[in-house]
Amino acid sequence: MDDQQLGARRIVEALREHTAGMAAAVTGADPEMKVPTCPEWTLRDLVGHIGQAHRWAAGFVRAGETDLVTQVPRTAPGSAADWPGWLRDGADDLVRAFEADPDRTVAHPVMGSRPAAMWVRRMLHDTAVHHADAAFTTGARYEIAADVAADGITEWLGLVTEPAAATLQPRLAELRGRGETLSLRPSEPSVPGWVITREPDGLGWERAGRDGDMTAAGPVRDLMLVFARRLAPDEAQVKVTGDRALLDHWLARTAF
Repeated sequence: MDDQQLGARRIVEALREHTAGMAAAVTGADPEMKVPTCPEWTLRDLVGHIGQAHRWAAGFVRAGETDLVTQVPRTAPGSAADWPGWLRDGADDLVRAFEADPDRTVAHPVMGSRPAAMWVRRMLHDTAVHHADAAFTTGARYEIAADVAADGITEWLGLVTEPAAATLQPRLAELRGRGETLSLRPSEPSVPGWVITREPDGLGWERAGRDGDMTAAGPVRDLMLVFARRLAPDEAQVKVTGDRALLDHWLARTAF
């Protein structure tokens, strides 16, 4: 189900916002700080991941369908003092590549040909989540607009229900079921909810405001962070009712 909510202009704007937010969160921080939400990474690893991912995505967008970019650029983030500019440069590189030909079709290493906007959207939500990682590490404030958080959930559901995604994460096959439903119900009246259905042949989802066998309700920011495995429901303003084991099972199998 393709349910992109944000227009291209908003996606670009939000990508720049979260890149700047991440840059601010890491400014002046110890590069060797451990990232609690990514325990195998230091802050330097986290910054390097995002900056390299932006440059990698820019390479895909420039190549279009003519070439497949298989290697992530290993451009080092340099000294911590250079991180803010280095992060912004990577995001700007991706935006320039996209805006040069917004209608271009671009190769994807697993999912085939996709619109160029898909790469910018993917990088937006990767950046938004890792912005949270940086903020939780350094104690900076983390903010995300409701429309961006909601689109992050929608985009993530689109990814994990993509048939080709199982080649990247085989455990997704364990999410097949017998009609069990998981519902996410944002507290914001303007944001529709999501209902995920576990069927024998795979996952389905829809935008709907009804309860499921498991229902998680709360601010869409917190729902996004729970679904991204950055906050446990008990750490967020999220109330879980029904079969909590369904949520735990989902979260354990959607880690990439």
